[in-house]
Amino acid sequence: MARWVASPPLRSKHEPHRADLWKGLRSNDLAIVSTDHCPFCMKEQKELGLGNFSKIPNGIGTVEHRVDLVYQGVVDGKLSVARWVETIATTPARMFGLYPRKGVIAPGSDADIVVYDPNGHTSIGVATHHMNMDHSAWEGYQIAGHVDTVISRGEVIVDDTGFHATKGRGEFLRRGLSSYLV
Repeated sequence: MARWVASPPLRSKHEPHRADLWKGLRSNDLAIVSTDHCPFCMKEQKELGLGNFSKIPNGIGTVEHRVDLVYQGVVDGKLSVARWVETIATTPARMFGLYPRKGVIAPGSDADIVVYDPNGHTSIGVATHHMNMDHSAWEGYQIAGHVDTVISRGEVIVDDTGFHATKGRGEFLRRGLSSYLV
């Protein structure tokens, strides 16, 4: 179906390489989990290729759920909490030349802090996501755990009552060299 056209292609949860990916994260053979996040709608975008496969825009939207989905590996015993933090925050900041400004909670760092409730619950679907899409690759998926609060530059921008940041609040961060190249 056109809505699921992505590269690499989606795989069945029963295929053996899924366990290999979790093993790679545990052993640091894989350093991070990322997404190219291509939030194409089915209506007026993906449907353009219904008669011609080559015209289907390639990709799906997933960035909003990346942290929750990787946390499910903690719940399932596939990753430690420390390794989860490394894969979603510390290592990406190092790779993209933002460490120690990002990726660590330390004096002088501009850390965005996510307070994660391991006893919470997240339901993923088109009715609950915040992406401008008319479908969800994770429709009906249930996650053990929930983002409780997000603090950015000392200001609570997400809590139980919603999103509180103002338009234009973001800040461009110039990247340096990757910590792996220095």
